[in-house]
Amino acid sequence: MILPIVAYGDPVLKRKSIPIDHSYKNLNELIANMWETMYQANGVGLAAPQIGLNIRLFIVDATPFAEDPEYANEEGIKDFKKVFINAQILEESGEKWAFNEGCLSIPEIREDVSRHERIRMTWFDENFQEHTGEFDGIRARIIQHEYDHIEGILFTDRLSPLRKRLIKGKLDNILKGKVSCNYKIRFYNK
Repeated sequence: MILPIVAYGDPVLKRKSIPIDHSYKNLNELIANMWETMYQANGVGLAAPQIGLNIRLFIVDATPFAEDPEYANEEGIKDFKKVFINAQILEESGEKWAFNEGCLSIPEIREDVSRHERIRMTWFDENFQEHTGEFDGIRARIIQHEYDHIEGILFTDRLSPLRKRLIKGKLDNILKGKVSCNYKIRFYNK
C-alpha cells in the first residue's frame, strides 16, 4: 500500500524517534509499504517519520545511482538495498563533501549539504539480525540523510543561515500546501 508522505512542518519530522523491537506490530507489512511508497515517489530512501511514525526505522536503495555515470563505478552502489532498524552511527570520518540533496518531505527544494564521506554504524535488519558496518560515498550520504530523519533533523537544518533565508518562501509554500508532487503527500494542519 502506498502511504502518504508527511510534508515539512509536521512535528513528527522534528522529533527524535524511539527504538522498536521484533514484536513491533505488522513490521513486515510496514516495511513492504515503505518500499512501495518510496519507489512510487522515485526516492532512494525513506524514514518512518516521513510516513508519520516516530520509530527508528528507515530504508535505502542506492541502485538508481548505479545508472549515473558519476557514481556508476562506486563500489557497492549496484543493488545496495537495506532496511535499518534502531540504527546508531558510531563514527563519521573523512572529508566532508557537498552534494545537492532533496527530500520527499520537502518537495521542490534541493540544496547543497556537506556530509562526511565515511560512516561506521550498527543496526538491525528486517529480521532483527544485528550488523556493524562501514559505508562510504553515496551510500554513506543516503544513510546519513535518512538517519537524520530518525534524529529529528531535516537537511534544511544543515544549511547556513543565509541559505535558510533564501529558501524561506519555498518552505512557507510547503506549509501552506502550495506545492505539487507526483506522489501522495500529507500537509500539516495546525
